[in-house]
Amino acid sequence: MDTLGGKVAIVTGAGRGIGRAVALRLARHGAAIVVNDLDDKPADEVIAAIRAAGGQAIACNGNVTASDFGDRIVGAALDAFGTLDIIVNNAGYTRDGVIHKQSDAQFQAMLDVHVTAPFRILRAAAEPWRRFAKAEAAEGREVIRKVVNVSSISGVNGNAGQINYAAAKSAIVGMTKTLAKEWGRIRVCVNCVAFGFIETRLNLPSGHPDTIAAIDGLPLTLGVPDSFRDAVTAQIPLGRPGTPGEAAGSVYFFCSPDSDYVSGQTLLVAGGLGT
Repeated sequence: MDTLGGKVAIVTGAGRGIGRAVALRLARHGAAIVVNDLDDKPADEVIAAIRAAGGQAIACNGNVTASDFGDRIVGAALDAFGTLDIIVNNAGYTRDGVIHKQSDAQFQAMLDVHVTAPFRILRAAAEPWRRFAKAEAAEGREVIRKVVNVSSISGVNGNAGQINYAAAKSAIVGMTKTLAKEWGRIRVCVNCVAFGFIETRLNLPSGHPDTIAAIDGLPLTLGVPDSFRDAVTAQIPLGRPGTPGEAAGSVYFFCSPDSDYVSGQTLLVAGGLGT
């Protein structure tokens, strides 16, 4: 079903995990996708999969925390497709640690990727979206555009050892509620999904090869100990972690026409964890 036919979507962090699943889901429903990842290879693989299925996709790779990135990715969408309808702010990672062991740089890194980067992307979209809405209103048309910000149950409920990540993910909830109020008049619905324990490389067992990463050349170790995975899983009422595909379903809902009268909401997608 082409419920998103003719729509253009930006998905950050779309080369792996939840972002990849979101990009593929939106494309399957007809949207053209601007794929972003730190690395070219995973982004190219997602683009190839979308094109092989008959969809449209381009890349705008690089670190979302770069000061010019918001203008660059919004410009890429407009240059390639002439419009922009959906923004999914998904890119991010974790750098955990209890407060007395956290440096300023460690704390700031989470704010940069989870708060400032989405802010810059949305700010870059503001002027074209205001212009589009004015033209559509003059023509007697209503076009509903969508923003989906990605938070976490850590941002909603807090989580020991994640003061930086929790603070950043809480801030994106505030950003969501504020923009829902500012942008309703230009027919933009702004919502948020707060994920629980989803099977991505952030939550793989410590030592797994896929947990070794780098941000701008700086080494980063992802993953969590088996004991933590077991403890969290035991608390999930549904009894298991979620899949990236299940996570993508909630994002798709907020992008679809089914949510055209839903704005300013944060949906917990956590199998009952944190409720």
